[in-house]
Amino acid sequence: MKKFTLALSLLTLANSLFAKDINIGVVLPLTGSVAAYGQDVFYGIDLANKLNPKLSNGDTIKLVTIDTKGDKLETSNGVNRLISTDKVLGIIGEATTPNTIQAISIAEEKKIPLIAPVASGDKLLDKKEYASRVCFKDSFQGDKFAAYIAKDLALKNAVIIMDQSNVYSLGLARAFENSFELNGGKIIKKLVINSGDKDFKAIVSQLKSLSPDFVYMPIYHPEAALIARQARQVGFDKLLTAGDGVNNQTFIELGGNAVNGVIFTDSFDYNNPSTKLSKDFIAAYEKVKSTKELPAFSAMGADAYFVMLNAMNACIDNLTSKCVNEKIHQTKNFEGVSGIISIDQSGNAIRSVVIKEIKNQKQSYITTLNP
Repeated sequence: MKKFTLALSLLTLANSLFAKDINIGVVLPLTGSVAAYGQDVFYGIDLANKLNPKLSNGDTIKLVTIDTKGDKLETSNGVNRLISTDKVLGIIGEATTPNTIQAISIAEEKKIPLIAPVASGDKLLDKKEYASRVCFKDSFQGDKFAAYIAKDLALKNAVIIMDQSNVYSLGLARAFENSFELNGGKIIKKLVINSGDKDFKAIVSQLKSLSPDFVYMPIYHPEAALIARQARQVGFDKLLTAGDGVNNQTFIELGGNAVNGVIFTDSFDYNNPSTKLSKDFIAAYEKVKSTKELPAFSAMGADAYFVMLNAMNACIDNLTSKCVNEKIHQTKNFEGVSGIISIDQSGNAIRSVVIKEIKNQKQSYITTLNP
């Protein structure tokens, strides 16, 4: 027995002596106008790493983080630095679709696997070999939500407000419009804004005169919150709806009471964990934050990390970027924090979409729509 114990101790010591650090890059907007997205995603990645910092062979995963400030040039410089200087095995990021496109273009050229946690633009992964995501595509998000609005809520006339400078907004608006019309709905007007706009008097004036059954806003949270406030100020009281660009607490803080009643799509609800990992992760989050209200983007960040970790462990005897990328694309029925995730050969995730409503300044679960 003593010999066995000694042998085991020596094996453990040997493993620790030969264990090494493996760098994983994280590129996110931690400051700037869309910092709320990046901060939520990063917290999920960071907590997942703290809970599971090692590979099965004892190697330690180190996160090397770049704050892109929401800027495309900062994203490019950051990804290049991660690959050339920090020698990362893989990358998680970015948060917004435009910046993720920028990050993917470099990772693809350098053959470094990149997992996008929340970038949902349909064409994001077109003809890409080294990129994947754990979130749904906009065509799925928009289609499912439009059918829900038309069939379950029986609303027929809509105005769409879209950001003409944002590919996420344009793609999601198009997907919603196509599905809504197929389900018997009518888009009576499409209004355009630009990221960074703050005065929406002309927009809300048109909303009031058009008097649609509801308004769909596939835009980011800063503009959506201001539109909600200004619309309510002029007496527009019809339903406001949105995509997952408004799924954070900052939207509620910016919008105040004006965003109560907003219905939107999301990828996760902390009150409805569907896997053991989800329940365990929410419990860990609650210990740190004293609340179980885990943001959806934090869940998605965690899933990007866990999918990467799973792929790395599958390549433990051949720990290369090529092998890790192949295993990511072979992900099937992975029981993640945000639910069950499969990733096809194109890198796209097959997963459910959640519908929520803001009630009394809190996100409230309505239903889950499966693929």
